[in-house]
Amino acid sequence: MPNKELYFPKELSWLSFNERVLQEAADKNTPLIERIRFLGIYSNNLDEFYRVRVADVKRLITISQNDGDMETADELIQLLQKIQQRVKGLSSQFDEIHKQVTKELKRYNIHILDHALLNEKQAEWVKTYFRNHVLLHVAPILLDNKVELIQRLNDSSVYLDVALYRPGRNTKYAVVEIPTKQTSRFVVLPSHGSKTVKQIILLDDVIKLCIDEIFKGFVRFESSAAYSFKITRDAEYSINDEIDESYVEKMSESMKQRLIAEPVRIIHDNGMPDEMINDLRKRLKISNIDTIQSAGHYRNFKDFIGFPNVGRAYLENKKLPRLRSKAFVEHNTVFEAIAKKDILLYYPYHDFLHFTEFVRQAAFDPQVKHIRLNIYRVASQSRIISSLVDAVDNGKKVTVVVELRARFDEENNIAWSKRMTDAGIKVVLGNPSVKIHSKLCIVTREERGKLKHYAHFGTGNFNEKTAKIYTDLSLFTCDDELSAEAIQVFDMIQNPYKKVRFNQLQVSPINARSKIQSLIRQEIQRSTEGHFAQITFKINNLVDSELIDDLYRASQSGVKIRGIIRGMCSLIPGVPGQSENIEIISIVDRFLEHPRIMVFENGGDRKIFISSADWMTRNMDYRIEVGCPVNDPDARQMILDLLDLQFTDTLKARVIDQTQSNNYVKRGNRKKLRSQIQIHQYLSDREAN
Repeated sequence: MPNKELYFPKELSWLSFNERVLQEAADKNTPLIERIRFLGIYSNNLDEFYRVRVADVKRLITISQNDGDMETADELIQLLQKIQQRVKGLSSQFDEIHKQVTKELKRYNIHILDHALLNEKQAEWVKTYFRNHVLLHVAPILLDNKVELIQRLNDSSVYLDVALYRPGRNTKYAVVEIPTKQTSRFVVLPSHGSKTVKQIILLDDVIKLCIDEIFKGFVRFESSAAYSFKITRDAEYSINDEIDESYVEKMSESMKQRLIAEPVRIIHDNGMPDEMINDLRKRLKISNIDTIQSAGHYRNFKDFIGFPNVGRAYLENKKLPRLRSKAFVEHNTVFEAIAKKDILLYYPYHDFLHFTEFVRQAAFDPQVKHIRLNIYRVASQSRIISSLVDAVDNGKKVTVVVELRARFDEENNIAWSKRMTDAGIKVVLGNPSVKIHSKLCIVTREERGKLKHYAHFGTGNFNEKTAKIYTDLSLFTCDDELSAEAIQVFDMIQNPYKKVRFNQLQVSPINARSKIQSLIRQEIQRSTEGHFAQITFKINNLVDSELIDDLYRASQSGVKIRGIIRGMCSLIPGVPGQSENIEIISIVDRFLEHPRIMVFENGGDRKIFISSADWMTRNMDYRIEVGCPVNDPDARQMILDLLDLQFTDTLKARVIDQTQSNNYVKRGNRKKLRSQIQIHQYLSDREAN
């Protein structure tokens, strides 16, 4: 293959992932309310795609043009055109699915009402609701030549572009933000007559119905029209190098850049008149390579993730009961349990309470001397951090490494770092040159006059909220070598120039890449010697060209390779002479698949690892990540069983092929198996037995 055909463009691969989300919204086997929520997830994903991926392509185009590298600029412009074409096709699918779902809702007596369809009694109720609950949150922006609209808009909000008409005079324009942060976007109308019929009006339509009330007495006009729109900004920012500012101050200043960054996309109501579109283009300084797109009636569809179920319980997923770990429950303390054997948990099936209890008990245990934790994303209301504050009050030493640059969680992390510092916690504000993405927690106890370390290695964040919807692995161990090396990671973060050596752990950017490549080479060697060789992995993204090339070489040497990839996959499977021994699937279902797992056959003595790192260049070379070997026989078997269940999924697994067309795995005469549901049953049986 020519070199440029070795890798599927990561941006287009990401759009294929989001199409899998859209497939869930289209799937009539998915409960109806969940289908509309999947539309919200798709929309939220697409916003982030423009903020990050498209903005990056735009930036590279500008850099290439400024450097005179027109060949690269042209290739990137072609990629941008392919992105826009692909998004346009997906947007058409989205609109069609939205129509179908809205129609289905009516069958179950749930009606989403447009403001123009309200009867007189309903309109009167909505107007009263507007005056009592909405108007106090509305502050319109009256547009004139002095207003820099680009600096007044937030890309997490949806707006109405309002035209105020007066015969014989120029049209006046204004912008109204829909105050979804202050009040619910979904307003349930009181039932009149039949109690089985539920009627919902969106806040957008509430304001549209009452739009004239906002401006009367302030602007002279005789008629008005309002159309929704939203913008998406570049999420990138730079950190200034002024040495007299603290890292927190630099981050706070840099965050402001995002708030006023130029938009990379405007999306507007498809009924918006051309003169209003042109006015927006001018005011928001939209360039030729920016995206301006018309779509359906509602913007910021991500709010539909929280669409309320006002109908029957079966219209949404039945909740799966959280599982308690028998290994923890049958002991008086978490430390007794971990001292007996390593414990592996799988969220959201297992209760995240086990981890919060690990920290809570450490906070008051008289034998605990030191708690170390690193934070990437935490909940806005975190019991974990509350326990760490309690630990300080109880005289424990607490060290928390906070990554301030966790994208879209920067403000939350800045606020937490200040609160923890005030409470007496030693806060280490990451490393300006590399992001810290590891999921480590270490509790040090004094036992029989010696220090004993209890370590947690995970694939997901210490976040009570996401632990309910992300699948992730948590390994608790007091293995001396593993816990000692975990402490070395914390030392390395605080002393970045100190030389460190890791024998057991895969630590980016120190040795993770080289260790993974060495394990791949060992499989290649075994295959060339005539032995069975196999590599199995589960990750979120595979886009690192060096690792992809290693997998291609392994495939060519006869190594069997199986992968489960939720998101981007630049590797092209099934190409004769290149990757015919590589099989990749993707699973999208009610929970977001998030673990990183590696299994190397190793001549039958399998080497199994869990990790915080995806196979991306940034995770290998520009972040601090930690991968940990899984040595406990029960934990190893659990991981192998989980992988087998997912590879036999016949309902939610899609094949990643050369075109990334998202065809479902062919079931043939195999029984129907939905791995996420089957895994709950498997773990439930495991805990019971």
